[in-house]
Amino acid sequence: MALSIWEALAVFAAGIGAGTINTIVGSGTLITFPVLLATGLPPITANVSNTLGLVSGSISGAIGYRRELRGQTRRILRLASTALIGGLVGAILLLALPSDAFDAIVPVLVGLALLLVLFQPRIAAAVKRRREATGTQARPDGGPVLLVGLFFASIYGGYFGAAQGVLYLSLMGLLLPESLQRVNAVKNILAALVNGIAAVFFLFVADFDWTAVMLIAVGSTIGGQIGAKVGRRLKPTVLRGVIIAVGVVAIVQLVLRG
Repeated sequence: MALSIWEALAVFAAGIGAGTINTIVGSGTLITFPVLLATGLPPITANVSNTLGLVSGSISGAIGYRRELRGQTRRILRLASTALIGGLVGAILLLALPSDAFDAIVPVLVGLALLLVLFQPRIAAAVKRRREATGTQARPDGGPVLLVGLFFASIYGGYFGAAQGVLYLSLMGLLLPESLQRVNAVKNILAALVNGIAAVFFLFVADFDWTAVMLIAVGSTIGGQIGAKVGRRLKPTVLRGVIIAVGVVAIVQLVLRG
């Protein structure tokens, strides 16, 4: 489908925004997906094009956060296989399930992700108090609970991806004894892997719009570098407010469209 100059600029700008927010915390798809729908792309085609385009942004963000990745190679290798399998399962489900199911499921998934964003500080505080009361410590690798959680979060990421990074941050923030910035660096690697495996699968079996893919790819690559530079300076409460606001707009648009 041919995009007008204004539609192309909107998709490119959305790609920059998505790459930036994905690197900082996640949920950039909540920016790009509604824009792609507004250009007239069908939901499945828009989702596949979005996934393909955001791969380069995820890689860009991971490179930008490379300093925080030091000393986490073993952890990343352990989590990477789980993320890859989950991402592939999610990509398969996207094409296997009927479009009506997609339209019905996505607003619910986004809503659940936003609730997790909203209540994550309270959950983290409750977990910390419990550990202090029992004298237990977080496992360096997060244990089987983290692997199971990441597997299902990666399925979701391969299927749609909105707030995928938020799910990763919430899970690892609760279960890993690391700072938010080091957890965020791992999140960027996992998101790049999930987007990458889904993209490879979609290249062979799905319909996508190359113009939208390239515009988002270039924009998200730029945004990944921007996100890496500013991510350490933004307060978590500010980021949380932005994510919730964008997510609510996306849910409203998806519901009204359906």
